[in-house]
Formats: sequence, C-alpha cells, structure tokens
Amino acid sequence: MNFAPLIIQGQQASRIGLGTWALGGGNDWGPTEQSAAVETVEAALAQGINLIDTAPVYGDGTAERLLGKALTGRRRHVLLATKCGIVLKGGRPDHDLRAESIYAQCDASLRRLQTDYIDLYQIHWPDPKVPLEQAAQALARLQEQGKIRAVGLCNVGVEQLRLVCQNTPVACVQNPFSLLDNSRRDVAQFCRENNIAFYAYGALGGGILSGKYRQMPNLRRCDARRYFYKYYFGTSFEQAQTVGRRVQEIAAQRGVPASAVALAWVLAQEGVSGVLAGARSAAQARQNSCAVQLVLSGPEQEFLSTTVKTEKAE
Repeated sequence: MNFAPLIIQGQQASRIGLGTWALGGGNDWGPTEQSAAVETVEAALAQGINLIDTAPVYGDGTAERLLGKALTGRRRHVLLATKCGIVLKGGRPDHDLRAESIYAQCDASLRRLQTDYIDLYQIHWPDPKVPLEQAAQALARLQEQGKIRAVGLCNVGVEQLRLVCQNTPVACVQNPFSLLDNSRRDVAQFCRENNIAFYAYGALGGGILSGKYRQMPNLRRCDARRYFYKYYFGTSFEQAQTVGRRVQEIAAQRGVPASAVALAWVLAQEGVSGVLAGARSAAQARQNSCAVQLVLSGPEQEFLSTTVKTEKAE
C-alpha cells in the first residue's frame, strides 16, 4: 500500500469523496437547485462514497445547510469534513484563524450541519496573521472537547506541515493535485512517510478535464473557474485541452467517462489516499465514482503523465 488511508474512529473513508463547493452555488458557481443538490448527495452515498467535504464559505453557509438536511437520518454513516479560517467580512472572504474565531466558526458549522460533531475539521488556508501551528492547537482543543474527531490541513507546504505535526497530530492534508498541477507531490510523499492521509482536490481542473469545454467559455469574472482555476482562458486553456484530449482518448478506449480517467490517474500516484471530486448532479457523482474501480495500465499512466506540468498553468 503506497498511501495512508483516512480512518477516523475506526471508520475508513472512501477513496473518492464528494466535494460540495459547486453545490453551494452563489457567485462562485451560479445558482443550484436544492432538489438537484440533494439528489447529488444521495447518488454519491448510493455509490459508496462516505466522505463528504464542505466549508462555511461555500455559498456563505449554503452547502453546509444543504448537507444538514440531506444527511438527516444517515449522519453516522458519513465522514463529514468541513473547514475554518475563511470568513466573510463586508461581503468579501478574508483569513481569520484566531482561536476565538475558530471556536465560533466551529459552533456555527455544527448548527448548519445539524450535528453535534465534525469528523474532520480542517484549516482551509493558512492565515498570514496567525502562526499555523497556533491555529492547529485551537483545533486540537476542539478535539479534546469532542466537537471534532480529527484535525486536517488544506493548502499547505511540507515545512508548514512539518511544523504543525511537532505538536498537533494531523489526520489528513487536502491539497491540489491533478494532471494539470503536479506541484504538491512532495506533500503527498511527506504524508505517506508520516502516515497522514492525503486527499487531492482540483483533480478535474474545475471540470475542464471532464471534456465538457471544447471551446473557451465566456465566464463571469466572479466565476470560480475564472479566478481560482486558471485553465479557462489564454494559453492555459490550450494546454488543458492538450491534456484533456489524451484523457478522452483513454476514456473512449475503456468505455468510461473522461472524469473517471483523470481521477484514476491521481488515485494511482504515490502518496495519494483519495480524491475529492465536485459534482453538481447525480449523473456527475456517479461518473466520478467509476474512478475507484478503474486501474490504469503502466502505458496508460505514462501516456497521460507526459502532459503533466510541475507547476500550475498561469
């Protein structure tokens, strides 16, 4: 086994997790119908996905509230992950990892999620105003209180992770990792060596590797695919299309969705415990779940890997 599985109080997480940023809708992704969002969650659960990842900033609490309703009666079957550290101030997101703020953020998430514990509570992004190891200790205190069951970090480098681990046990790290972004492979390696789960996000490049976009889309300035995922305009779009065509070629040969191939490649990388894949429909959730059963051959992995960049496309 070349990865550390995520196990929280005896319950092992599925290697494919459901990411809910898009389900939060809002300015980042546009409106989402609640019924479609609930169907997406239900489809993921039906496919054996038991890890669901969210955050307060996804639709300003919309994603958490939706999950609170969707998971009624089945909470104990799900490993629920959410985050702290990004808050809205004057309608704009800002960092806040002060201990008192973390405690307030956790309580607010518990209310929205309609639960009395969070399985995996993660620092969303490091706060330049607060030492990361200090913020992690606040999460450790929440763990002692029983409000959270495990501590996680997102968007961190090896040295930041090493520093936190000196005083706070870390169960999981969540970083970007895809055929379009290979820049955090060192973090996955560190996690494997230290028995920390590593879950990749952005494995579909904001959806571009699913094959949906053959021409450059006209996106709103506030759309997440424009400001967060840098693959939807300019030369980055053309580079992503080159990668996407290889993904689609293998998908056609295998008779599987392109998204499953892109996700399966990430799952095959050393140190990667799992992948968080976003979905906005039940069909997308089912397509993503195919990846866990798809084993790419050595030549297929090599064919795809020749397109991998060691840095994010700009």
